[in-house]
Amino acid sequence: MTTRFTGRTAFITGGSRGIGKEIARQLASEGAKVAVMDINEETLKETAKEFATDGFEVLVKKGDVTKASDVEEAMKEVVSAFGSLDILINNAGVIRDNLLFKMEDSDWEQVVNVHLKGAFHTAREAQKYMVKQQYGRIINLSSTSALGKRGQANYSTAKAGLQGFTKTLAIELGKFDITANAVAPGFIETDMTKATAQRIGIPFEQLVEASVTEIPVGRSGKPADIANAVAFFADEASSFVSGQVLYVAGGPKA
Repeated sequence: MTTRFTGRTAFITGGSRGIGKEIARQLASEGAKVAVMDINEETLKETAKEFATDGFEVLVKKGDVTKASDVEEAMKEVVSAFGSLDILINNAGVIRDNLLFKMEDSDWEQVVNVHLKGAFHTAREAQKYMVKQQYGRIINLSSTSALGKRGQANYSTAKAGLQGFTKTLAIELGKFDITANAVAPGFIETDMTKATAQRIGIPFEQLVEASVTEIPVGRSGKPADIANAVAFFADEASSFVSGQVLYVAGGPKA
């Protein structure tokens, strides 16, 4: 059966769990060959086994997006194995939350490096292949935290930076039939939001309940909600949509 991503190769960073894994699953279920790069070798192996069992074409690669050499090597291997690199999903992320007066240099640097330097490395490398083939879809994962959030000066800055990066890529790469867009999730039930609950010292269920009271649609978000939005931007039919930030938060944000 031919589906909308048949013949396409998607490269997803931080794709071995949570939102990234659900994005990989969504694209694979619609025909894409998926490559997942992650720093966690254990979850990579689990994802590879699970996807193979489901009949998906998957390649997993351990690597650090903050190291340009890791990204270059991974993409070269992917193109060699699958023949192209058509869709890039910059999902790799980390949180080191703290109020500004408590935030260490290392907290700032790690968060900014993973999100911004990581996206820079992957986009710069991916565009080499995309420009050559005159086709590409780049989707960056931002966040509603880009609008400002207490205790996340580092994360908010990085996620806001990704929006500016996205719009600039759209301008520079549009003439090569490469679009660049960003998805900005609101509250999504993931390991990352579980870590937030732990940080502030409350049960995760309590954090979910409190968050839902502020979400117009009356429920919390799931990774599949984000994967659906990413798939829209990744679609070949979305070629006239570029430089956009889509807030997927159960209600209006920006």
